[in-house]
Amino acid sequence: MPKQSAFSLTGQVALVTASSKGIGKACALALAAAGADIILGLHQLSSGKALAKQIEKMGRRVLPVQMDVSKLEEITTAVQAGLKHFKRIDILVNNAGIGAPNPAERVTEKDFDETLNVNLKGTFFTAQAVGKVMLKQKRGRIINICSQAGFVALPTESVYCMTKAAIAHLTKCLALEWAPYNITVNAVAPTFIHTPGTQKWLDDAAFNASVRQRIPLGRIGKPAEVAEPVVFLASPAAALITGETLMVDGGWTIQ
Repeated sequence: MPKQSAFSLTGQVALVTASSKGIGKACALALAAAGADIILGLHQLSSGKALAKQIEKMGRRVLPVQMDVSKLEEITTAVQAGLKHFKRIDILVNNAGIGAPNPAERVTEKDFDETLNVNLKGTFFTAQAVGKVMLKQKRGRIINICSQAGFVALPTESVYCMTKAAIAHLTKCLALEWAPYNITVNAVAPTFIHTPGTQKWLDDAAFNASVRQRIPLGRIGKPAEVAEPVVFLASPAAALITGETLMVDGGWTIQ
């Protein structure tokens, strides 16, 4: 019998938040391609129909769940639904995040609270809910989607940058707490990626050129180029890696 690849996720179950488009969708598809069954955490349940069918055509099981991560009750209900359906959750990709540009002097309390509710509250309590499942299993892989914005200052992105810096440190804290239970916690920190959320800015030729000038590899990333490192960190190949943030930034932060 051939030995299973160290990158195979066959027989595992992965929950991906904000999975209807962009990086979340790419992660769901990449994890499914590696063999995992998928729980699609969706801000609007109806947005996942086409993706669910695509994953099923790959021969994987899939469960779409309503999951606005700014609402604790939706996090709890979604995780319990996934656990009831699949009897286990092996992988969590904490992808949900928002951060529209806004000069610091114009940020309102509402802007501030909305960003923290999704980026920090959502990330923490989703990790907590899934972490409780993994603690009982004595095994799990958590991958937080961070950003280069957690490591460099970006104009008009003070609140977003702050939350992403916090996620990088939260990754270390959870990794240390849960290491005795064979749970690894890592993060992936992308640069600018072509997604529906970034498209209106990247379509601006001057902005696009200024971004590419800052990236040593000279181009904007694709969602799949974030998803594949996520698969690596979820796989047995990364079993001895925990508490790390992997920069997927084309070299932006090495300068």
